Amino acid sequence: MRPSPQSISIVSDQFKVLSQYLLPKQALTAFAGMVARAKAGRFTTRLIRWFVAKYGVNMAEAANPDVSSYQSFNEFFTRPLREDARPIADAAYACPVDGAISQFGIIAGNQVFQAKGHHYTTEALVGGDKALAEKFQAGQFATLYLSPKDYHRIHMPCDGRLTRMIYVPGALFSVNPTTARGVPGLFARNERVVCVFESANGPFVLTLVGATIVGSMATVWHGVVNPPRTEKIREWCYDDQSVVLKKGTEMGRFLLGSTVVMLFAKGQLQFNPQWSPARSIHMGEAMGNRPR
Repeated sequence: MRPSPQSISIVSDQFKVLSQYLLPKQALTAFAGMVARAKAGRFTTRLIRWFVAKYGVNMAEAANPDVSSYQSFNEFFTRPLREDARPIADAAYACPVDGAISQFGIIAGNQVFQAKGHHYTTEALVGGDKALAEKFQAGQFATLYLSPKDYHRIHMPCDGRLTRMIYVPGALFSVNPTTARGVPGLFARNERVVCVFESANGPFVLTLVGATIVGSMATVWHGVVNPPRTEKIREWCYDDQSVVLKKGTEMGRFLLGSTVVMLFAKGQLQFNPQWSPARSIHMGEAMGNRPR
């Protein structure tokens, strides 16, 4: 009896997930970061051309479409777009990234849905801060996946004042859909940078989740957060500073791709009815409005 295509697919997914546990992820990430930072002339240009062809990157949207002009892979990967490429929707909340919707919806108490059979807690996501996590009890969440071909700058979903930034050390599993289905608590296990904001509608959290070969994560107010990669949680408080960012402005970027997880307080957001898991999204499109 021949195995069904479905059973073959399940076995393939399980193998891919198992390999995530066996790979030397820290070493791979360090090597990828070194290559991405290198200004290697023709080698860098060939690498960028290969990447554009393999992943179907739309360079027509880039402010600078000339791949030969980028001095490093990081410069190419974090390229800005044309000013008219991503208009900001007239909605209370705008999508902060290009990518695909992994999951979104209501937080069940303190449980965030990851994939079928997998949840994690808001407390785990924010690095164990129970008081912070409680602000999002029964609130809303959105998990957005950035694939290699996507624009990798992250923008503000609404106006916000930064109050805290928390670096949480962790694993470096891949964050693709297959791994999300197979690794329990993935987004609360991986290395991440938790950015806490206050807005006119209440608090929200925007979390940059690291992954295998994500060389680093950076914010506009701090610069590169990692490296260094430490074993302890690090925190910065901004209560005595006025770090205020407008809706649609850049707040950070990934140097190589990953995932954004957002938390919103209860009653703060009603998602765009056109949104659904696996749907492609663009930065600036309507993410939601205030509940009526």
